[in-house]
This record gives sequence, C-alpha cells and structure tokens, in this order.
Amino acid sequence: MVETLSQIVLHILREYPDKPDIMQVKRDGRYVPIPTKEFGRRIRGIALGLMSLGCGPGRKLVILSENRPEWTLVDFANLCLGGVSVPIYPTLVPAQVKHIIENSEATAIVCSGPDLRRKFEVIRAELPAITTAVTLEAEAPEGFLTLDDVCARGEKKEKEDPGLFERMASAVQPSDLASLIYTSGTTGVPKGVMLTHANFVHNILTLAAQHDFNPTDYILSFLPLSHVLERMCTFAFIYKGASIGYAENTETVADNLLEVRPTIMVSVPRLFEKLYGKVMDNILAGSALKRKIFFWAARVGRDWGRRTIDHQPIPAGLRFKHGLAHKLVFSKILEKTGGRVKFFVSGGAPLAGDIGEFFFGLGLPIKEGYGLTETSPVVACNTFEHMRFGTVGRPIPGVSVRIADDGEILVQGPNIMRGYYKMEAETKEAFEGGWFHTGDIGHIDADGFLVITDRKKDLIVTAGGKNVAPQPIENMLKQNPFIASAVIVGGQRKFISALVVPDRDKIEAHAREAGIQAPGYTELLADDRINRFLLAEIDKATPNLAPYEKIKKIVLLDRDFEIEKGELTPTLKVKRSKVEAAYKPLIDALYKD
Repeated sequence: MVETLSQIVLHILREYPDKPDIMQVKRDGRYVPIPTKEFGRRIRGIALGLMSLGCGPGRKLVILSENRPEWTLVDFANLCLGGVSVPIYPTLVPAQVKHIIENSEATAIVCSGPDLRRKFEVIRAELPAITTAVTLEAEAPEGFLTLDDVCARGEKKEKEDPGLFERMASAVQPSDLASLIYTSGTTGVPKGVMLTHANFVHNILTLAAQHDFNPTDYILSFLPLSHVLERMCTFAFIYKGASIGYAENTETVADNLLEVRPTIMVSVPRLFEKLYGKVMDNILAGSALKRKIFFWAARVGRDWGRRTIDHQPIPAGLRFKHGLAHKLVFSKILEKTGGRVKFFVSGGAPLAGDIGEFFFGLGLPIKEGYGLTETSPVVACNTFEHMRFGTVGRPIPGVSVRIADDGEILVQGPNIMRGYYKMEAETKEAFEGGWFHTGDIGHIDADGFLVITDRKKDLIVTAGGKNVAPQPIENMLKQNPFIASAVIVGGQRKFISALVVPDRDKIEAHAREAGIQAPGYTELLADDRINRFLLAEIDKATPNLAPYEKIKKIVLLDRDFEIEKGELTPTLKVKRSKVEAAYKPLIDALYKD
C-alpha cells in the first residue's frame, strides 16, 4: 500500500510501465505524449543529480515555475530524496519570493524561463544559503545549471550505484515533511504550512476511492501547481495512471480544452461563472425561438438533474425530453469543453448553487469541495452518491468536522498540517482545544452536508450590530451579466455598499442603446444614469436579502482587481483590507451624508 509520495512514483513505474502518455505537453503547435518510461527516467536522473548537488532528506528546494511537466518531475524527484519542496507562485514579486526563500531556509531553487530566473537573480545576492540554482531553459547563464545537466549527473550516479534511487525513495517515511506551502495571505504575513507525506497520501487515497478516475482518463491541468489543490490532484491522478495534459497558460484554456479533450479538470468557480456568462450572452443575443428552446432545455435539465442526484427513477417522458434537449442545446455547449467530460472539480471559493445545478442538468457535473492549504487540502467534497448544490459536500472519510459556538468550522483528521513553520504561537492558536480552526464560518445541514458562509475575518459588522457575510452576496452579483466583479463594504457603517467592476462591453452597449454619451469609459461610469441602472440590476440580482444586507450605494470602478496591485491573492481571493484601503476615499464619500 502507498504510504508516501515517493512510493507513488515506484507504484506508477511498477503498475503502468508501458503507458504511452502519463503526461502531455504542447510543443510546436501540438500536444505530444510523455510515456511512463521517460517519466521515470527523468525523475531518477533529476533526483540523483540533485542529491549530488547537496539536496536530500529534510533539505528545502524551491520551485519557481509556471505549470509544465518539469514542475511535477522536479517535485517528485525531490520528494523521492526525502527533500522538502517549497512551491512559489510565479506571480509573486521579488520581495515576496525573497521572504519565502529566507523563511523556509531553502538551499536550492529551480526556476523555469528567463522571466522567473531574473526575478530570482534580482535577490540572489541577498540569499547566500542558496547554493544550487537550476533553470529549465535549454542553456544556462553563469551561476545556473540546466535541468539536463542535473539529469546527466544523476544518470552517471545511477550507473555507479544501481538501485540507489529505489533505496532513497523507499527510505522516506510517512511522517517526514514533504512540503512547505506558504499561504497566499488574505490577511497578514504568509505562513509556511508544514505538510507531511502522510497528510497528502490520506487525501490522495481517500479521494481516489470516492471518485471515479482511472488510466483511461485525460486531465487538463491549468490551476497553478503551487496551489495545494492542483498539486494534490496531480499526485492522485498519477497514482491512478491517468494522463495529465498541461495548459499553455490561463489565456489558452479554451483552446487547450478542445485539444486535450479532458474527461476531468480541476478549476475555480470563476471559470464556470465565465462559461455560464458566455452561454447566457449567446442565448440572449439570439432569436426568440432560440431563447425559448434554450430555457425549455434548461428546465428539463434541472428536472433531470434533481431526480438523478436524489437517485430517483427518470420517467420515460423526461428521459426523451432530456435526450432531445441534449441534441438541440446541451451538445453544443459540451463541445466547447472537448465533448467527453465526466466531471469537473471546483474549489478555492464558493460556487453558486444555480450554476452548479445548471451545468449538472446539461451533462457537465461539477463536484464542489472545500479545504485549505493546512488540510492538504480537502476536508469535504460532493460525490455522485452524495451531492447537494450550494454545499461543499460531506466531510471525507477519516476527517471530523464540527461547528464552534461562533460558527467557525473546526477540523480534525490525518490530513491536518503539522503546524506553521517557525511560528509556534500561531500554530498553538490554530489548534486551540485540539481542533484545527479553519477561520471559515459555516454550518452542517440536517443531512450532513457542509455549507460555507464566509471567512470569519471577512464578516462585516454594521453600525447596527448586524453580521453580513459578503461572499454569498458577491456571488449573486457576479451572476448578473453587467457585473464582472464586486466587493461588499460597510463595516461599522449604517448600511451596506459595494465596489462594482462592470462588464465593460455590456455597459457600453447599454449606454449606446440608452443614448448615454461620454468622452471616455471613466466618464461614462461617472454618469449618474449608469449608476442608477447598475443599482437597479443589483436589486434584481439580490431579491431575497434581509433589509440590513441590501446594497444601498455603489462605486463603479473602471478596472478589475489585480494580483500585481496586491488586491488579489494568487488564487484570486480578494484581499479586503487592501481593497478597502486603496479605495477608502471613494468608500468614505458614499457615507458622507
């Protein structure tokens, strides 16, 4: 039985030695396969090459790279040595990269292309502990080795000592530290989360048993591998012998879907929100007959979906209608995803229940789950056996969840981190009472499904003492076609307001239809008629809010929130304190009366 991440490599080499495409990567305009034999050869060479350069048990190695096969190969190679992998988001600025390298006490780094290499070179002189620097470029500048150089060193070492790699990989223990993953830091300084091999393996084996994926599946990987969800899923997919194709970048996902034609993909809600928005735009721009057929099909899909989820028999008439709806409507949408998706996985933020239900009805199931970096990451997940939209599913086997008196979600289980690196006080606080405190607010419904309300620190307390959870309201707003993004504000204020980023194309189209003219886009957003129009759209999007949750005023922004400006984490979570500080004068102006 697999007990460590290094044993996953030994397992795949033993169980699927002749698989022709354990990985796929786009080169010269087409996806080419990487067979298991090449996968194993590279991991062996990189591992022993890194060992010859001083890497090994307990030593920290930083991976600063966008998604690509080499990311996973280097990670597995280091883990097979008993090393500790420290992933860094490529979007971080040099000062943040420096903090993580210093704090983790890393001695080696692997950078991908020239941009990320230069990001490291800017701070290298201040990091004397880094004795080994590797680039994924074909040629290495002074002070760097290429990955091929490292691999060649390792192959030489293997010839000198056959079986050394297997001995090293087998010596790794479940309790050994596998990775230091630094939290994206919506509040405060990023903390180094210590995850062991046992932490990861519990998640991998549990999810592999709960969800149907196997060697016939094809995966499209596009979420950052520096994010714990994509990385853990990569481990799980490889463990089961599935084929992973790497997206070129986030901008090419739509094209790569058609090329890889995945059966499974891990994503965040924003992708599904955008896909839903494009579908609705296309329908609303069509003829009256087209709209009528679509909304009929959507109703059929929802009816079929609800019965399927509740494990009820499907009447012959509904089965016929669903087949017709598939032919007329659903098949065209599914073609945009490659046409053979079994399911998608959604995590990182709440997915609106209506969107989940819509996609399930058309034959594109989205399994929403919940977790944190500190929980390796999955705590709960919807499955085909137990699914409920608007929830994150039931806790996975082996993990216990309870709700504290103040609504905070507390967790225990073998997937929980060892603690925060060199942060004893923060670790002690996180485990107060023997349970890990997630910082999230939620509840468990009568059937055992976990519902996430919001982050504990994000709850807005109005001047009247009312608690308002901003995330559910923001999700409602983003379903409106005229709104791209929104951040709710109103802490210690008399009423709730919102910073709203409109969908520029749709707002400009509305302005033309309404005869509203302005010299530029910023001036258009300053027009009171646009403000009133969007406020009315917000009222339509949030009909069932309590009076104290209603949005009374809005500020319209002419740009979306950005990672580079510190307003979003690398996983696209809003840093509310940063956003509120950046727009404080505009927010204050809303309440000046």
